Amino acid sequence: MGIMNLFGLETKTCWNVTRIEPLNEVQSCEGMFLPKMLYLSFIFLLNDIINNIHIVGTQLGGLITVLCFFFNHGEATRVIWTPPLRESFSYPFLVLQMYILTLILRTSSNDRRPFIALCLSNVAFMLPWQFAQFILFTQIASLFPMYVVGYIKPSKFRKIIYVNMISVILSFILMFGNLMCLSSYYSSSLLMTWAIILKRNKIKKLGVSELNFWLIQGSAWWCGTIILKFLTSKILGVSDHIHLSDLIAARILRYTDFDTLIYTCAPEFDFMEKATPLRYTKTLLLPVVMVITCFIFKKTIRDISCVLLAFHTLQLLAFTALAILIMRLKLFLTPHMCVMASLICSRRLFGWLFRRVRFENVIFGILTVMSIQGYANLHNQWSIIGEFNNLPQEELLQWIKYNTTPGAVFAGAMPTMASVKLSTLHPIVNHPLYEDADLRARTKIVYSTYSRKSAKEVRDKLLELHVNYCVLEEAWCVVRTKPGCSMLEIWDVEDPSNAANPPLCSVLLKDARPYFTTVFQNSVYRVLKVN
Repeated sequence: MGIMNLFGLETKTCWNVTRIEPLNEVQSCEGMFLPKMLYLSFIFLLNDIINNIHIVGTQLGGLITVLCFFFNHGEATRVIWTPPLRESFSYPFLVLQMYILTLILRTSSNDRRPFIALCLSNVAFMLPWQFAQFILFTQIASLFPMYVVGYIKPSKFRKIIYVNMISVILSFILMFGNLMCLSSYYSSSLLMTWAIILKRNKIKKLGVSELNFWLIQGSAWWCGTIILKFLTSKILGVSDHIHLSDLIAARILRYTDFDTLIYTCAPEFDFMEKATPLRYTKTLLLPVVMVITCFIFKKTIRDISCVLLAFHTLQLLAFTALAILIMRLKLFLTPHMCVMASLICSRRLFGWLFRRVRFENVIFGILTVMSIQGYANLHNQWSIIGEFNNLPQEELLQWIKYNTTPGAVFAGAMPTMASVKLSTLHPIVNHPLYEDADLRARTKIVYSTYSRKSAKEVRDKLLELHVNYCVLEEAWCVVRTKPGCSMLEIWDVEDPSNAANPPLCSVLLKDARPYFTTVFQNSVYRVLKVN
């Protein structure tokens, strides 16, 4: 800001907003040097990185990728709705990482710089987002079969694995010793891959056929990775941390408990919407990618030189599986489909077609059909004009700011507590970093206000956390996003012994005494003082 002021450049612009009585006049500011705007600006800047990975190497291929991304923007990112998501900050680094990895796979140079860049992009991807390691695990799972069948030179693959191992160590250090880095499927798969690389020649000496040689390595890798993951979790004592793999297992095996339901009941963690494939089809993205994928598999069987195509196809299949199981992960699927769509320009895949008809005519025809629904989708995106306005929460925050002591400790729903901490600077006992085991245990105690436990039991537990005020949200008492997903139903799964008792939330709304006292209420929130 000092440098900006030196050159006489504005760092922010502010104005007063007059509101209808009884609301006070407020000041609103914008500009790059407001902390929130600086963060959001970098979010949007990073998301602008998403572009063609140059597997095709043509400007027309890049144009197809960009147009596909625009035409399917609503399926590709949530940055327009909720910019400050951790994955919105993290994902662009994966795009960069995949671009660098593609360059490494494409060239035979011994230059160290791409490997250093790969390491740094890995770390940049892992640091902001807790689930990034599982995505990198799918990448190793895509590369390993290619190494086994000989698509990647052993020396190059060994370097890629070493770089990934260094990335894990650096992330572990930069995350202040976060043991989740060492107990993930990603870390286990790297160790298992390293072990197989070292023992590859000994396995070959067994004299088995080529197919059996592949199967032995593949089976050893999968079984070894799973066993090693559970062993490291037990040894390091981090088995109670939530991983993306736990949510996927819960989804497939229909396993439910309080922690998994808190996640999977959220719409973004539900299965992919049934309308999504239809929306992909209307813009021709899905049909084009399916045709390309079929041709890649057909060509790969004949031609082992298609290493890049094989890698990106396997990665696409992994992203597809993740997106079907967890809707939120369309974030990875849609942009990757857009990149794959650029391969419609590949003469390696479609040279036989381009020899019969004019290449430009085919591409122009496809883009024309894409643009019919694509333009309608773009128009929808452009018509979104929003303004943040949450009067009930504003009233709550104002009351906390002016009617409680600075050291008063608050508890409540995770998103609300984040706002309380940010806007009032009061201490809170839980917030949205639900992956941490200790925070998860505290949140569970706080959410017991929506259970069937007794008021005294809940009060005593909150006092152990030194909570002075608990924020109760009336909608949470009754809201049900889908069957089995109201807070009461989640608690009935977790605490069946109290299933016959009345809902505590209803009791507190009628009369919070003697264990609590209602000190503030509006149309959404009720603040209970813990007696």
